[in-house]
Amino acid sequence: MLDELRQKLSDEAETLLHELNVILPREIEKAVAQGDLRENSEYSAALERQGFVRARLDYLARRLSTLGDIDVEHVPGNRVGFGSRVTVKDLGDGETEEFLVTLGDDLDFDGGEISMESPIGKALLGKRPGDVVTVRLPAGAREFEIVSLRTLHDLVEDGT
Repeated sequence: MLDELRQKLSDEAETLLHELNVILPREIEKAVAQGDLRENSEYSAALERQGFVRARLDYLARRLSTLGDIDVEHVPGNRVGFGSRVTVKDLGDGETEEFLVTLGDDLDFDGGEISMESPIGKALLGKRPGDVVTVRLPAGAREFEIVSLRTLHDLVEDGT
């Protein structure tokens, strides 16, 4: 899971570096060749994009550094943590849902992935099967009971 996320972030960084070092300089050069830069929308757009790309690259570098600090050995093996697959029962309507707790860089909402920083993710962290958590959401509070848990360690052992 961590390796996949690292690869995705690295691929995005590589694409953005190419854009920053090759594509945007060409666009800026073309815009400068057109003359008056005060009213040149292509020039303004290229400079704005350049600022965005630099900011995104900075974010990706910090995120990749953070991923390097994650020690899978310190991820809890018996409580909800990064990489856990958690099945919860909504005590309000009785429905069950399954979530995969991720870092938030590569979320697949349709696949049931939630960020550790989301309200549900924060409420679940550190909990065990049988625990009941209350989550405050914009639509109101919801209570979930943790029905089952497969931690990152379980998933690695199973190869899933």
